[in-house]
Amino acid sequence: MAKLDNQTIQLLIFGAVALALVFQAIVLFAVFLVLRKTAKTVSDQIEEMRTAVMPIVENTRDLLVQLKPKIVDTSTDIAALTKSLRAQTADVQSAATEIVARVRTQTGRIDALLSSTLDTLERASGFMADTLAKPMRQLSALLASAKAVVESLKATEPAPRSQRNRSSSDGDMFV
Repeated sequence: MAKLDNQTIQLLIFGAVALALVFQAIVLFAVFLVLRKTAKTVSDQIEEMRTAVMPIVENTRDLLVQLKPKIVDTSTDIAALTKSLRAQTADVQSAATEIVARVRTQTGRIDALLSSTLDTLERASGFMADTLAKPMRQLSALLASAKAVVESLKATEPAPRSQRNRSSSDGDMFV
C-alpha cells in the first residue's frame, strides 16, 4: 500500500467531513421540506377550523350582546322579587304570630266560658235533683204507705174469737 502521509490523511478526513456535511445538508433540506409541508397542512387546517368556528363565535357574541340587557333585566327582576318575597314572608309571619296569639286568647275565653257553663249546669242539675227528689221521695213514701194500708186492709180478715184470745199476748209483738 502506498504510504499515506500526513497531507493525504488530512485530505481524506477533509473529504469525509465534506461528504458528511453534504449528506447532513441533504437530510436537513429533506427535514425542511417535510416541516414546510407539515406547516402548510397545519396552516390550512387551522384556516378551515377558523372558517368553521368564526361564524359560531360571531353568532355567540351577537347572541350575548342581544341577551345582555335581558339578563340584566331578569336579574334585576329576580332581586326585586326576592326582596318583595322577603317582605311578604315577614308580613305573613307577623300575621301568623298575631293569629296564634288571638287563637290562644279566644281558646282561654272559650275554656273559661265552657267551664263556667258546665259548673252552672252541674249546680242547676244538683238543685233540680234535690228539689224534685225530696217531693218524689215524699210522694213515693205516701204511695207506699197507701199501698201498705190497702194491702193490710185486704189481707186482714177477722180472726175467729178463739184465736184472738190466745194471741192477745202475741199481738204486741211485731216482727
